[in-house]
Amino acid sequence: MTGSPRPLSFQPAFLPASAGNLFTLYVCGRHSPATEHAVLFLPPFAEELNKSRRMIALQAQRFAQAGMGVMIPDLYGTGDSEGDFGQASWQIWQQDVATAANWLRDRGAPRITLWGMRLGAHLALESIPLLADCLERILLWSPVIRGDQMITQFLRLRLAADMMAKEEKTTTRDLRAQLAAGQEVEVAGYTLSARLVSEVDKLNLATQKPDAWPPIDWFDLAPDGNAPPNMAGQRIRTAWSEAGAAVRHHQVAGTPFWNTPEITLAPALLDHTSKVMAERWEPGDQTHDI
Repeated sequence: MTGSPRPLSFQPAFLPASAGNLFTLYVCGRHSPATEHAVLFLPPFAEELNKSRRMIALQAQRFAQAGMGVMIPDLYGTGDSEGDFGQASWQIWQQDVATAANWLRDRGAPRITLWGMRLGAHLALESIPLLADCLERILLWSPVIRGDQMITQFLRLRLAADMMAKEEKTTTRDLRAQLAAGQEVEVAGYTLSARLVSEVDKLNLATQKPDAWPPIDWFDLAPDGNAPPNMAGQRIRTAWSEAGAAVRHHQVAGTPFWNTPEITLAPALLDHTSKVMAERWEPGDQTHDI
């Protein structure tokens, strides 16, 4: 980009949604709130979102500087939206995505990109039918491949907290048994409900079947950007490509900022995502590593 940065407008709002008011932030050029290209961000899970907010804000500002409008919602029970985390469900979050998407459609954006991070990648793929007539592409930031593995990793935060507090030793099996019995489990200040865990446990990118999908750009971070890509992700991308989807993989150098003790940035991810969004997909683009 050349010249002076364009002044940006940050427009907070509460949108009426199925389970309660949904807090959203719309970022766009101050003098061009109506854009031809809108981006809808779909967030990661629980504490991963808090660790990622700085990166999300920086990328949203870059998109807005490039002339796009960016919608960042807090899903039900998170951030400044209504409800408690323990009341949330995957179904409610899907309805929240529909609310945010309809807001963008009502503004008349002819082209929309879904930008899903971590668990938000699953929301992005499941939301494709909502925007079939105007969905241009999908960006996936370090997508969670299997929901059950992510939940198990999250439960380990509880084990670490119990150990620090010198409380009775608990295992992930114990916590999952409580959830299976319909009980709630407290982890890192979040109340996990049996319903939400059951729904997230079922999520698996390997079971997603491409059906009229738009082009997908999948971004991964690695300490060494030239390291071989994760094999599980590579198998999924290959399967999607063989099923007719157009998928590109981008691996860039950076730290997994969503699970570091301190707020961490990944500048190369910002740079590369912005570059990719400035490009147009060409016919014949298929799965490959960049």
